Amino acid sequence: MSVSHGRVTDRKPPFKFSAYTRVGFSDTDAQGIVYYGRYLPYFDQARVEYARHLGLLAREAGPEELVMRASAVLYEAPARFDDLLEVFVRTKRIGRTSLTSAYCAYRVDDDVLMCTAEQTLVHVTAADRRPAPVPEDYRSAVAAFEGADLELALPAA
Repeated sequence: MSVSHGRVTDRKPPFKFSAYTRVGFSDTDAQGIVYYGRYLPYFDQARVEYARHLGLLAREAGPEELVMRASAVLYEAPARFDDLLEVFVRTKRIGRTSLTSAYCAYRVDDDVLMCTAEQTLVHVTAADRRPAPVPEDYRSAVAAFEGADLELALPAA
């Protein structure tokens, strides 16, 4: 049985997908706010649910995989223990061997923006960790979901 913790949404265009997470006690620092590094697992959870929704989760582990190349995070407001966050995720761009995703996390109770991020993942072969072209079926699935909001570079000839 497959359980999804994400959903299709039109609440924050151009984002079309979000996942919920609740701030746990272990996510907070001595000041009682979310430790800055905890946002990365929140974004990763949303990305996994996005991939599951698009039927791409099986591609996450195999002879080819996506690995983190870069991550840029902006912190806007402090989240606290037990806050319910809605984390929005989208694929902004697919290049020849990489893709760029955007994220934003809002506190559900008052719709305040907590954090935004942009991450670049590179598609590599698992055997030698060398960049490889993003497969056409992956491109097609993301393009069908994201539509005109996706910047799509042409695959290698």
